[in-house]
Formats: sequence, structure tokens, C-alpha cells
Amino acid sequence: MGNGLRPNVWEEFMKRFNIKRIGEFYGATECNCSLANMDNKVGACGFNSVILSSVYPIRLLRADEDTMELIRDGRGLCVPCKPGEPGIIVGIINSHDPLRRFDGYANQQATSKKIAHNVFKKGDSAYVSGDLMVMDEFGYIYFRDRGGDTFRWRGENVSTTEVEGILSSLLNQTDVAVYGVSVPGVEGKAGMAAIADVMNDFNFETFLRDVQKALPSYARPVFLRLLPEVDKTGTFKIQKTRLQKEGFDPRQTSDRLYFLNSRLGRYESLTEELYSTIMQGKVSL
Repeated sequence: MGNGLRPNVWEEFMKRFNIKRIGEFYGATECNCSLANMDNKVGACGFNSVILSSVYPIRLLRADEDTMELIRDGRGLCVPCKPGEPGIIVGIINSHDPLRRFDGYANQQATSKKIAHNVFKKGDSAYVSGDLMVMDEFGYIYFRDRGGDTFRWRGENVSTTEVEGILSSLLNQTDVAVYGVSVPGVEGKAGMAAIADVMNDFNFETFLRDVQKALPSYARPVFLRLLPEVDKTGTFKIQKTRLQKEGFDPRQTSDRLYFLNSRLGRYESLTEELYSTIMQGKVSL
């Protein structure tokens, strides 16, 4: 049974441990839009029949990937996603059905943020997960990113989950956390990758060469942070809160920080002097 198994290790994991079938799922204690993929469909976290969607009323809705606000049509209703189009997964609330109800949280304000009204018709309501997903034409659903993790750089949206998967593959399945960091005077957020470097043998030249082949320019990490291990939750999910808070400030951590000098085409050590220069807008990103 999976629980967020990355697509890039799915088949390799099955082959290495001789596993015949993986069952993946998505859900949370309070949500009413849980999913399951019992067909061993690589990368999918769930399935919902496109012809019987009324039986299990969950949907992917179009949203502004910058603000994560649901997009409305001229009637004020939400807009369902087409196959292949990323959107937020929601579940229609039915207080008379224990599988469709949403009891909320102790904090009323937090509860209100999770409920959208007038979703498919006037007067209805839905639980809003905040997670971005994509459904294919057959009804298989793929996790794309946590709400708020996607960031915008050079006019493009960057999916941290996708970049993490690619970087991890390039680094032989090393733990990687990708997040956006703000830089004064620069629109959007620059990409930063925290990489577990247990052996202290990170090869910057090889990494940059591989990244340039695997990722478009806007998705390549501008900053790197090498550390003994990446923070994880009790269920082995990567935690980014502390990393995002500390950003690329060398005064906030003893971990090794690096900056991609695009003019010289290499990563260089991020000293306090270089940090100050970047913060003053004197270095081109």
C-alpha cells in the first residue's frame, strides 16, 4: 500500500522488491474526497469514473495557481477541469451522508476556509482540499502539488512535486525538498532545493549539467541547500516550513548554501557578502 509514492520510483520499487501490485490512496481524516487506485496504475493516487461521477461526487475545479482561488464562470459557479488540466480536488458536502459530510475543525475560521459555496449550483457547498491534481481521460487522478507549494518564476508556474521527483531521480533517489523563496525587487519566487548530502560528495558540475537537460530554465533551482537529512513528518512526508522560513540567508543556518551564477554558469558558495549583494538587487538572477 502506498501513501504518496512518487511516480519516479514506483516501477523501480516494484522490481527491486518483487512487488506484484501497489495500491495507492489519497485522503485526510476530515476530508470527504478520498481516493484509491487499486489497479496498479503507475503514478495515480486514485480513480473516479467519468461516467458515474454522480455516484461519488468529487471533482477537479479550475483555480488560480497563484492565489489558489477557485475560478468562477459568468453565473458565479465553479468551472470543472478538462482531462489533463490541473485543478483543486473538492467533494460535494451532504450532511445526511456520513461519507459526504464535513464536520470541520475546532477553529471556525479554519473550517470556513475549507468550504466553497455555490459550486455546481446555487445553494450547494463543497469541501476544498487545496491540493492540485490532474485527471486523465480515463478517470485516473494524479497528485500534482500541495496547495500553496506551487510558485511562479519567470512568468511560469513551478510544481514543486514535479521538480522534486526529477531532481531525486537525477541524484539516485536522494531526498529533495523544493520550494520558492522571495528575493527583493524580483517578481515571483526563485526556486530553491534542499538536498540531503549524507556523504558530503555532491558534484555541482554534474548536477547542473543534468538539470539543464531535464528541466526548463524557469524550473531549475536558483539556490541550493545541502544538509545531512531533509526534515520529514512521522509518515515520511517532507517538511518545508523551517526551510522556507530560513530561505537562502546564510545567517539562519549552518548548512551549506549555494547560488546559481547564471553569468558564469555554475553554482557558487553563498556567503554573507553575496547574500547582501543579492538582497540589494545587484546580482542578476
